[in-house]
Amino acid sequence: MRMRTLTAATTLAVLFSSVALAAGPAFADSSKTLPVRATGDIVVDGVHQRVFVSDPLNGKIVVTDYAGTVVKQLTANLSGVSGLELSADSGTLYAAVRDLDAIAVFDTATGTETTRYAVGDKPESVALAGGKLWFGYGAAAAGGIGSVDLTSEGHEVTLDQSRDWYAAPLLDATPGSDILVAGALGQSPVTLASYDVSSGTATKLASTSEAGSNLGDLQLTPDGKDVVVASGSPNYQQVFRTSDLNEDGTYDTDSYPNSVAIAPDGTLAAGIDGSYEPDVYVFRPGSGEPVRTYDFPNTGTSSGSDLLADSGLAWSPDGSRLFAVTSNNEGVYALRVLTSPTKAVTTVTVDAPATAARGKKLTVKGKATSKTALPAGTKLTVTRTDLESPQGKALASAVTKADGTFSFTDTPPAGGKVTYKAAFAGDAGHAAGSGSDAVTVSRAKASLTLNNNGKVFAYGKDVKFTAHLGTTYKNRTVEIWSDPYGPDKPNKLVKSGKADAHGNVSVTLDLKRDARLTAKFAGDARYQPATATSTVGAQVSVSSSVGGHYQAKSTWGHTYYFFHKSKDPLITTRMPYYPGRKQKFEFEVYYQGRWYPGDPAYFALGSDGVSKVRINGDHGKDVGWRFRVRSSYINASSGDTVNSTTHGAWKYFTFTK
Repeated sequence: MRMRTLTAATTLAVLFSSVALAAGPAFADSSKTLPVRATGDIVVDGVHQRVFVSDPLNGKIVVTDYAGTVVKQLTANLSGVSGLELSADSGTLYAAVRDLDAIAVFDTATGTETTRYAVGDKPESVALAGGKLWFGYGAAAAGGIGSVDLTSEGHEVTLDQSRDWYAAPLLDATPGSDILVAGALGQSPVTLASYDVSSGTATKLASTSEAGSNLGDLQLTPDGKDVVVASGSPNYQQVFRTSDLNEDGTYDTDSYPNSVAIAPDGTLAAGIDGSYEPDVYVFRPGSGEPVRTYDFPNTGTSSGSDLLADSGLAWSPDGSRLFAVTSNNEGVYALRVLTSPTKAVTTVTVDAPATAARGKKLTVKGKATSKTALPAGTKLTVTRTDLESPQGKALASAVTKADGTFSFTDTPPAGGKVTYKAAFAGDAGHAAGSGSDAVTVSRAKASLTLNNNGKVFAYGKDVKFTAHLGTTYKNRTVEIWSDPYGPDKPNKLVKSGKADAHGNVSVTLDLKRDARLTAKFAGDARYQPATATSTVGAQVSVSSSVGGHYQAKSTWGHTYYFFHKSKDPLITTRMPYYPGRKQKFEFEVYYQGRWYPGDPAYFALGSDGVSKVRINGDHGKDVGWRFRVRSSYINASSGDTVNSTTHGAWKYFTFTK
């Protein structure tokens, strides 16, 4: 059904492509979306490095490169296309087109259809063996096996090579061999049969009904001696001898096996239809334990993982990649490219002490484990990353003991977070692996101060702020940040520089609001980070003027404004505007040697920062009395908290006739 190896004619091309791949960088497992609604089969062309996936619902064959990127779609009249097969030289692709009773033939280099064989009723699968193209065909109660003679000029089609099938069987063969195997799809129990096709006709060798139920896939071993079957039940992939179809072993996986793919060297990939278990199990030749498993992630909205498609596995001919077709619960299909699938996963754990003293020796322990044990004496590279070596510094290699454990010592020269990483580069049987752990190494406390804390300054005053940094190792840079009060003014870096010979970094700011200043030292390899803060106040500017008087003169120790009893005093106050800001207005009268206050009132400022208050009433009663008024900004009570409380000057006045 699927070609998984190449003949000697293409060995040089495969070797050349393998060398090119080995010379490049290592590829990580990846996944690309497939534009399909369903999948029927998957084959891999190692010569052109292309992957072909059939979509029977959309009636097309999707072609991708080895990275899973779609490069072409074959869509010409392929309704119901399912089984695929590649010629031995990878130059020709055969596709069973069920709804059109035909087998389409494509040139793999160009993707063009070169011919089409009319073969009869509903072909489902194709396989090459004994110089012929074999196909399983037939609707319900009419299944059979037919062939196309590829060696004759007329490419004669022969039906009824076997009529022992209820419906179109699933076929597979080993390229270059004369053994053909067929299995019944959708039956319980599964009927399995093997044939010798060396004579050009399908001569049955054996049959069995012990191949489980609900067949998902089958694959012959490269030597043709065994066939591996993936049926929904039992919960493992069964192995049968093709000569007599007696059981010849098992590959233990999990519930609902549905896929099998065998590489040219005999490495076997076995897949299951499982939401909560590993989806793919890779077995080395002759081993009953998987060397590696893959558990696909969940890309949909269900609780379980993406599912492997039936017959959804295929190897690259050189065994460097395993391709898997998956789908999620939303019907989105993907082609997953699994690299280095035959190498056992290596897990490296590293355990460093939680804390340590700088300049003192510490011991780091660890362990390297794998399903295929690493030999004693395996070397791991060790890297230390710290403030002195942020890109990492190589240390002496660590060497594993027989149980995979290792340890090494180091004297950290830098404080702070120090990370130790141990890495195994991988070998022919093991994938690379690494682990790391961090230790907090002590640092001395740095001294940092910032002046002016708690002081209040006049509005708009230029104030010099000085941060003083004590002894450090290498870093002498200090930042000064200013965070003015009020949500409209963000915290801002106002100075960054190296401390001078006296350890100082200074900046001068024009203060118009209360502010919180912060000095920051980021620390270095031997001294801890440090901060210092200084909260300062900025008053507002308050000015008041008197209007409506007929005279102003100095008397009673102040400047008094004189008003006729018929004139209302107008007090105009100005201060910096802020949304919602109000001035506090105070009114006092002088009597028998002291000032008596009235009830203060708050008046809103206009957007220009001006507030006008007119003092009206029967001023005939006020003649001869002495008065004073004052405007102030009171933090919080004046409607905001961005400045410090500020009192304006008293304004004095009196009334005459």
